[in-house]
Amino acid sequence: MTGVYLAGRYDRREELQGYAARLAERGWSVTSRWLTGHECADADCTPDELELFAREDLVDIDRAGLVVAFTEDPATAGYQSGGRHVELGYALAWGRSVVIVGPRENVFHWLDNVEQFETFDAFVASVGSRVWS
Repeated sequence: MTGVYLAGRYDRREELQGYAARLAERGWSVTSRWLTGHECADADCTPDELELFAREDLVDIDRAGLVVAFTEDPATAGYQSGGRHVELGYALAWGRSVVIVGPRENVFHWLDNVEQFETFDAFVASVGSRVWS
Protein backbone atom coordinates (compact mmCIF):
# COMPACT_ATOMS: atom_id res chain seq x y z
CA MET A 1 0.00 0.00 0.00
CA THR A 2 1.12 3.55 -0.55
CA GLY A 3 2.38 6.10 1.93
CA VAL A 4 0.00 8.70 3.29
CA TYR A 5 0.69 12.08 4.89
CA LEU A 6 -1.88 13.37 7.39
CA ALA A 7 -2.10 17.16 7.55
CA GLY A 8 -4.05 18.96 10.25
CA ARG A 9 -3.90 21.45 13.08
CA TYR A 10 -1.14 20.66 15.55
CA ASP A 11 -3.59 20.70 18.44
CA ARG A 12 -5.45 17.79 16.75
CA ARG A 13 -2.26 15.68 16.82
CA GLU A 14 -3.60 13.06 19.26
CA GLU A 15 -6.78 12.60 17.22
CA LEU A 16 -4.74 12.15 14.03
CA GLN A 17 -2.42 9.69 15.79
CA GLY A 18 -5.49 7.48 16.24
CA TYR A 19 -6.29 7.78 12.53
CA ALA A 20 -2.67 6.97 11.68
CA ALA A 21 -2.89 3.81 13.78
CA ARG A 22 -6.06 2.76 11.95
CA LEU A 23 -4.41 3.30 8.57
CA ALA A 24 -1.32 1.37 9.70
CA GLU A 25 -3.59 -1.56 10.62
CA ARG A 26 -4.72 -1.54 6.99
CA GLY A 27 -1.14 -1.67 5.72
CA TRP A 28 -0.60 2.03 5.06
CA SER A 29 2.67 3.71 5.84
CA VAL A 30 1.97 7.06 7.53
CA THR A 31 4.84 9.44 6.77
CA SER A 32 3.79 12.34 9.05
CA ARG A 33 6.59 12.67 11.61
CA TRP A 34 4.92 15.73 13.12
CA LEU A 35 2.34 13.42 14.69
CA THR A 36 4.90 12.26 17.25
CA GLY A 37 5.14 15.83 18.51
CA HIS A 38 7.95 18.31 18.86
CA GLU A 39 9.86 19.46 21.88
CA CYS A 40 8.26 22.89 21.57
CA ALA A 41 5.03 24.49 20.42
CA ASP A 42 5.20 26.96 17.52
CA ALA A 43 5.20 30.01 19.80
CA ASP A 44 8.04 28.54 21.91
CA CYS A 45 10.24 27.17 19.10
CA THR A 46 13.35 28.84 17.80
CA PRO A 47 13.44 29.89 14.14
CA ASP A 48 15.91 27.05 13.48
CA GLU A 49 13.53 24.50 15.02
CA LEU A 50 10.60 25.81 13.00
CA GLU A 51 12.62 25.62 9.79
CA LEU A 52 13.65 22.04 10.60
CA PHE A 53 10.02 21.02 11.24
CA ALA A 54 8.89 22.60 7.96
CA ARG A 55 11.64 20.83 6.01
CA GLU A 56 10.74 17.50 7.68
CA ASP A 57 7.10 18.00 6.69
CA LEU A 58 8.04 18.60 3.04
CA VAL A 59 10.22 15.47 2.99
CA ASP A 60 7.38 13.48 4.56
CA ILE A 61 4.96 14.72 1.87
CA ASP A 62 7.50 13.74 -0.80
CA ARG A 63 7.50 10.21 0.64
CA ALA A 64 3.70 9.95 0.41
CA GLY A 65 1.52 9.16 -2.58
CA LEU A 66 -1.50 10.69 -0.86
CA VAL A 67 -2.05 13.70 1.39
CA VAL A 68 -5.12 13.67 3.64
CA ALA A 69 -5.84 17.15 4.99
CA PHE A 70 -8.17 17.54 7.96
CA THR A 71 -9.99 20.81 7.48
CA GLU A 72 -11.89 23.02 9.91
CA ASP A 73 -15.27 24.65 9.97
CA PRO A 74 -14.59 28.35 9.27
CA ALA A 75 -16.55 29.19 12.44
CA THR A 76 -14.04 27.26 14.60
CA ALA A 77 -12.50 29.53 17.20
CA GLY A 78 -8.90 29.47 18.22
CA TYR A 79 -5.45 29.90 16.76
CA GLN A 80 -4.97 28.40 13.33
CA SER A 81 -1.50 28.67 11.86
CA GLY A 82 -2.58 27.34 8.48
CA GLY A 83 0.36 25.00 7.94
CA ARG A 84 -2.03 22.35 6.65
CA HIS A 85 -2.91 24.69 3.76
CA VAL A 86 0.74 24.97 2.76
CA GLU A 87 1.10 21.18 2.96
CA LEU A 88 -1.94 20.71 0.73
CA GLY A 89 -0.63 23.27 -1.78
CA TYR A 90 2.78 21.61 -1.82
CA ALA A 91 1.13 18.25 -2.48
CA LEU A 92 -0.91 19.70 -5.35
CA ALA A 93 2.16 21.36 -6.85
CA TRP A 94 4.04 18.07 -6.89
CA GLY A 95 1.14 16.10 -8.33
CA ARG A 96 0.26 14.15 -5.20
CA SER A 97 -3.24 12.83 -4.72
CA VAL A 98 -5.15 14.89 -2.17
CA VAL A 99 -8.10 14.08 0.05
CA ILE A 100 -9.69 16.46 2.51
CA VAL A 101 -11.62 15.29 5.55
CA GLY A 102 -14.07 17.93 6.69
CA PRO A 103 -15.55 20.97 4.97
CA ARG A 104 -14.00 22.67 1.97
CA GLU A 105 -12.21 25.75 3.32
CA ASN A 106 -10.83 27.41 0.20
CA VAL A 107 -10.97 27.43 -3.60
CA PHE A 108 -8.24 24.79 -3.98
CA HIS A 109 -10.46 22.26 -2.20
CA TRP A 110 -12.81 22.43 -5.21
CA LEU A 111 -10.25 21.21 -7.77
CA ASP A 112 -11.40 18.07 -9.54
CA ASN A 113 -8.37 16.09 -8.32
CA VAL A 114 -9.18 16.80 -4.64
CA GLU A 115 -11.58 14.32 -3.07
CA GLN A 116 -13.64 15.41 -0.07
CA PHE A 117 -15.10 13.30 2.74
CA GLU A 118 -17.16 14.54 5.67
CA THR A 119 -15.54 12.14 8.17
CA PHE A 120 -12.44 10.00 8.55
CA ASP A 121 -14.67 6.92 8.70
CA ALA A 122 -16.17 7.82 5.31
CA PHE A 123 -12.65 8.14 3.88
CA VAL A 124 -11.56 4.78 5.32
CA ALA A 125 -14.70 3.10 3.98
CA SER A 126 -13.89 4.38 0.48
CA VAL A 127 -10.29 3.20 0.53
CA GLY A 128 -10.84 -0.51 -0.04
CA SER A 129 -8.07 -1.66 -2.30
CA ARG A 130 -7.50 1.74 -3.91
CA VAL A 131 -3.97 2.87 -4.45
CA TRP A 132 -3.12 6.52 -4.93
CA SER A 133 -0.06 7.46 -6.90
